[in-house]
Amino acid sequence: MLRFYYVIILRIFSIMYFVPKMAYYARHPEKYSEEDCYALAQNVVGKVIKTARVTTEYYGTENLPDENGYLMFANHQGKYDALGVFAGHEKPCSVLMDKERSEMFIAKQFVDLLKGQRIEKGKPKQQVSVLKRIAEEVSAGRNYLIFPEGGYEKKRDNSLEEFKYGCFHSAMKAKCPVVPVALLDSYKPFGKNSLRRVYTKVVYLPAVEYEFYKDMTAEELCGYVKEQIKNIIDRYEALQGASDSKRSA
Repeated sequence: MLRFYYVIILRIFSIMYFVPKMAYYARHPEKYSEEDCYALAQNVVGKVIKTARVTTEYYGTENLPDENGYLMFANHQGKYDALGVFAGHEKPCSVLMDKERSEMFIAKQFVDLLKGQRIEKGKPKQQVSVLKRIAEEVSAGRNYLIFPEGGYEKKRDNSLEEFKYGCFHSAMKAKCPVVPVALLDSYKPFGKNSLRRVYTKVVYLPAVEYEFYKDMTAEELCGYVKEQIKNIIDRYEALQGASDSKRSA
């Protein structure tokens, strides 16, 4: 959390400028297109990342579909996750976020700017409605980022928690490409009390086309996506372990 407060303090004047600007853009869709809003969001994200002293490397961007209208499902490690993805994702993209977290200062303006969706824990009917809305938007050509794990409480490593398969119903309704996204060391920026430069990785895996998963259940699709992400994490951890062994030898 030290880095988080460090960014707030150093960027206080930028925050005073950009928060009202994000809110204004969000309130006036007749003036600002989705591309305009996303460009502003990326501008804000870029300043945060630079101030936070975070370097994120991107792999597999060629796996992102050429056509808009796809869903990205990523593992969840901390506050930096969405920032890390958006910074390296050129096409406009929105996000599904927990309602409680999304109402926090700055997060609220950011989600509103991206016309994101909010999901409420413990309210199945509201969740179904939101997921249906996402499916409709994706079918109309929007891209979304979803974190199937839901929370990221006190994450201190690259381990995976249970993926909630309910959110995969959006993909099945939209019949859209599904892009698994593996986030590596994304817990470090705002999860460690340090101001040393940290490095994270975003890996876009090959898109899973509807023809591949059309006969699957939402639970099966969820398991498949989780397994793809887990494979990347396992390989990364193995390489890290081998590297550590060489240094200690």
